[in-house]
Amino acid sequence: MKITQKISQCDKDNRVWWSFEYFPPRTAQGLQNLLDRIERMRGLGPEFIDITWNAGGRTSDLTAEMVKTCQGLIGIETCMHLTCTNMPKEKVDIALREAKISGCRNVLALRGDPPMGKEEWEAVEGGFVHGVDLVRHIRREYGDYFDIAVAGFPQHMLLPPEERDREMKWLKEKIDAGVNFIFTQMFYDVEIFIDWVKAVRAVGITIPIVPGIAPVQTWNGFQRATSLANIAIPQIFMEALEPHKNNDEKVREIGTKLVADMCRRILKEDLGIKGLHFYTMNLEKATKMLLEELNLVPRVETLKPLPWRQSLTPTRRTETIRPIFWANRTKSYLSRTENWDEYPNGRFGDSRSPAYGDLDGYGVRIKQTKEEALKLWGEPTSVSEVTELFAQFCLGKLSALPWSDQAPASETFVISEKLARMNRLGFITINSQPAVDGARSNDEKFGWGPSNGYVYQKAYLEFFVNPALLSLLLAQIERDSQITYYVINKQGDLRTNTHSDGPNAVTWGVFPGKEIVQPTIVEAVSFMAWKDEAYELGQQWAKVYDSDSTSRKVISDLMNTCYLVNVVHNDFRDPDAIFRPFFKAGEEYLASLKTTPAVTVNGY
Repeated sequence: MKITQKISQCDKDNRVWWSFEYFPPRTAQGLQNLLDRIERMRGLGPEFIDITWNAGGRTSDLTAEMVKTCQGLIGIETCMHLTCTNMPKEKVDIALREAKISGCRNVLALRGDPPMGKEEWEAVEGGFVHGVDLVRHIRREYGDYFDIAVAGFPQHMLLPPEERDREMKWLKEKIDAGVNFIFTQMFYDVEIFIDWVKAVRAVGITIPIVPGIAPVQTWNGFQRATSLANIAIPQIFMEALEPHKNNDEKVREIGTKLVADMCRRILKEDLGIKGLHFYTMNLEKATKMLLEELNLVPRVETLKPLPWRQSLTPTRRTETIRPIFWANRTKSYLSRTENWDEYPNGRFGDSRSPAYGDLDGYGVRIKQTKEEALKLWGEPTSVSEVTELFAQFCLGKLSALPWSDQAPASETFVISEKLARMNRLGFITINSQPAVDGARSNDEKFGWGPSNGYVYQKAYLEFFVNPALLSLLLAQIERDSQITYYVINKQGDLRTNTHSDGPNAVTWGVFPGKEIVQPTIVEAVSFMAWKDEAYELGQQWAKVYDSDSTSRKVISDLMNTCYLVNVVHNDFRDPDAIFRPFFKAGEEYLASLKTTPAVTVNGY
């Protein structure tokens, strides 16, 4: 969606909105950490984010890749910076083409700073001389596909009148060339900003103005940023911050209140501005503190239209149904299904593509490095130590597992004690959801979708289990006609008690004026596609350890001998029903081990 459309909708709803800016890091590890942070900060409710284009275009490829990831994987509307510096026309066209393929509809067009090592800006051969040339090129080549933004500089109000008027004339030329909105440079003097906005309006510029807000992170950072950009600092800021310049925490606390007061003034003033754009500097805490100080809290409907993260790439943005198996592996799911030749068809239960289930070109990988994995999971030497790790994860005491890139979702804690007990009985859980009987769509734990609706879930469990314990479990399950299951081994032998080839909806919502929405399903074809990845993740974990180590042997043996099972309890009104067969089978299994101590099964 275009940013101007989002701004217009917020204006109609009479609500304040906010957005974040990030820059591409210099290292691969820094990039991964930033993407994790962007995903986390998505929970703060930004309407969109934008990704900078480094001076001289040095990170241009990385910017394009981040835009693709944020649009497709994280599912957040993204604006791409694009500069003229060191950018021949061909490279500009490649960047724009890639942005469009990624579903990006917004570009911030800039002339840019001089390349590294040069004091003066100069155009490259075949490149663009001014920002307005870049704006005209985008409009000529792409029509109105992109919303185009340009930068605005409130500091220009401090220039001599002749220079100030010339800068305003150049800004108006860009707007007339087809610009849709303006991002401003950071500022701390709200009076200068207000005067600048009024001057912009006075020359006939009517498009939205988005004020750039820089949270105060540290004293040194504050001094460096304002001096580099020659930003005027009000005396009240200096008097409040300088006495605490050696105490970063105090500087951030005071700076948050000062910047929040500035934001309140902007929103209160009759400027037609209802949005704030935060220059995060790739940091989280100061931006979060500022939002909290302003009492700007995210809206459930904005954040979670479906119970899983939507992709904004053109081929996927209408996707409304996903198999539950990849719930904790979104990136893998998107990569795996990118080229399904029936996609998108809205019903994965109907997909029988020969490409269905193929691994992506990078293969299956756990997210953690060897050092991170050892720190997280140690070196388990028995099955019971492995199951205890999974129990700790379910209880929120472990931040990740090979099958779960992130800590458990908030809804998991409703059943965390039961999941921990299951693991200690020998059922190694890798996915789950509790039963939900008509929670409000704005419920903090379970809510999703439009307001004034109700959401439902069938209880779901997915786990690895050894053959002996599985036999006892299936005997218990057969006594409950409401349970359906799929069992598969590493070789791909599938068995089930369901008599339907179609999907089983395990999540659905009922909303005013809409048909029933069924966004999450269980079905055989997807489960078989997921099986290879599920087992390979375990083998990747085993390879963290030395080839002759006990840890590698224990985990490899589990992957070679255990079955992968998913279970659905179809009576969503009874939240405990799904667990009863597991507890009975588990206790029976442990009792059998005690009565036959000479016999062990898979390390028990």
